[in-house]
Amino acid sequence: MELTSTSFLVTLIAVTALAVLLALLLWNRVPGPGPVRWAARVLMIGLCQLTAICVVATWINGSYGLYASWDDLLGTGNGADASSMTGPPVGRATFTRAADGTLSTYFRGSHSKLAGQVIVWTPPEYDAPGADRTRFPVLMLLHGYPGTPRSWLDLGSMPGGLDQLVRLGAAHPFVLVIPEIYPGGVNTDCSDTPARKVATWLADDVPALVAKNFRTLPEPEGWGLMGISTGAYCAAKLPLQYPKVFRAGAALDPDPLTGDPEVLPDPALRERNSPLWLVRHAKRADVGLFLATSAQDKDSPPQQLSAFTEAARGTGVRVKTLVRPAGGHNFQTWSGMYPDALGWLSTEVSPPAPAGGG
Repeated sequence: MELTSTSFLVTLIAVTALAVLLALLLWNRVPGPGPVRWAARVLMIGLCQLTAICVVATWINGSYGLYASWDDLLGTGNGADASSMTGPPVGRATFTRAADGTLSTYFRGSHSKLAGQVIVWTPPEYDAPGADRTRFPVLMLLHGYPGTPRSWLDLGSMPGGLDQLVRLGAAHPFVLVIPEIYPGGVNTDCSDTPARKVATWLADDVPALVAKNFRTLPEPEGWGLMGISTGAYCAAKLPLQYPKVFRAGAALDPDPLTGDPEVLPDPALRERNSPLWLVRHAKRADVGLFLATSAQDKDSPPQQLSAFTEAARGTGVRVKTLVRPAGGHNFQTWSGMYPDALGWLSTEVSPPAPAGGG
């Protein structure tokens, strides 16, 4: 059972409830002399507290992605950078199906030489009768920092949030692709650095993996991104850097669009990887960007959306913004933005089409 899985958290909650129930039932039934009975009661209290602490710790870990696996938690790995550890051969991937219907693989890119988890979900329409020659648009979901690909599943109401909008006719049935955005545990704001080519991982290796294994529309018409927080920063910048791969990006509460000095200390590297610099230097790129935040979000102030829109004037980049009156930097706020973001993405990215029909 995976450390970050919902089933593990549910199991811990059930164990905690059972421990409390047993303590109530056995409190006055412990046999033996007084010291033995009191010792048993202390142990029961301790067990209840321990299981409750485990529930809270697991929930916090799932929310913030502090530990991605049991090896990570227990330190049983060799301590090396995960991107350089012995793992799958370069360019090869085997997908395994989870109980929730998603497909997952641990993949090493042939161009970036980085390795990380990639989760894929295909909509019900993908396997519908007569759809075997239909190609589907791809929506890459980018998690925040800290976080993991499973953050979208465990906390972000995906793929249910998308599926509900599809049933209402408000969004395309996308193939969802959820990659690790900092393979090896080092955050670069989805940028290529001298040491780590994370942008290449996301814009070259992951798309190649998905296109090889699934019926997808060609790039860039059929490919879009949606991210939250740090992932939103990436969703705003990657279409500008790779307009031949991604047609559109939806950024929900993006980190400061000028870049983070703590992530990229080199000022020149940071500037040239910042969405604000990139949009100012866009050369008539056929790209659309959706930027959203709330008036109460101090981590993603509305003012930066206005500055970005102004910088995009005359570049040809299509920019749409949304400022909600209330909300924090969390999935409750972000999921409330799904109808606007996914609806907009469905106007920018092509709908499913027969193979050979574009």
